[in-house]
Parts: sequence; C-alpha cells; structure tokens
Amino acid sequence: MSPFNIRVYGLLMNDQNQVLVSDERRNGVCFSKFPGGGVEFSEGLHDALQREFMEELKIEIQIGNLFYVNTHLQISAFNSNQQLLAFYFFVNTLNHSEITTSNNYKPLIEDGENQRWVQVNEEFKNLVTFPLDKIVADKLVKFLLNE
Repeated sequence: MSPFNIRVYGLLMNDQNQVLVSDERRNGVCFSKFPGGGVEFSEGLHDALQREFMEELKIEIQIGNLFYVNTHLQISAFNSNQQLLAFYFFVNTLNHSEITTSNNYKPLIEDGENQRWVQVNEEFKNLVTFPLDKIVADKLVKFLLNE
C-alpha cells in the first residue's frame, strides 16, 4: 500500500453562485465533500476527475484552472497510514440541468451519495466535512468575494 493517497476534486459552479457538493455515506460514515475522488494507477489528474464525474454524476466536464493543492501534511481521515495530496480544479459542464440534486442535506441511511447546490457564503465553510475541503471552501468564498 502506498503511503500517499492522491485525490482530485472539481469545483462546479452554477449561475446562481452555488457550488455542487456531494453528500455521501461510505462504510457507515456520513460526510459532505466536493465531487471527485481517488486517482487510480496509470491515470492523470484530468483523466481521474473526468472519470469521477462520469461515475458519480453521469456528466462530462471541461476542466479549467487548478484552484488549490495542499502543500502541508494532511493525513487521510479513513487511513491514518496515508498522506493525502489533493488537487482542486474549477470544472464546467454543458449539462447542469442533467444533474440530479437534492435541495437540502439528508443523511443517508446506507452507502451512497446525493448531490446538492450550496450557496457560496461565509456559512458554506461549515457544510463540508474534511479539513482540506474546509480550506478550499474558505478560499473559494474569498475568491468569489474578491477579498
């Protein structure tokens, strides 16, 4: 097992200044995060991100600029023997209307995922679960408010 876990996530915005968040349950643990996931062996970052969006949302995306990569030590929340390297890209799609979303957070009873649009504002930082996502949420709020 590799001591590194490489992750890639997409920041998909709509015209109402909302970002797509994925509410998930895996192995009995509920969490909210940006869409995306692990980079598989022999995949580049863009290939992995496109695969993740196709698997999770059944949509094709266009990948834009890199928004954030962690440069500090971040241990995986699911495996204390792995160090995360996470890349966050702006993404776009022509298929916003094809994304099935929920209007509110609903904890899942069994493993799976739901997506929802979330307004990017000061409270947004508290809606995502993981430390890196919280950093990205904070930076996204500041970026969009031109701070």
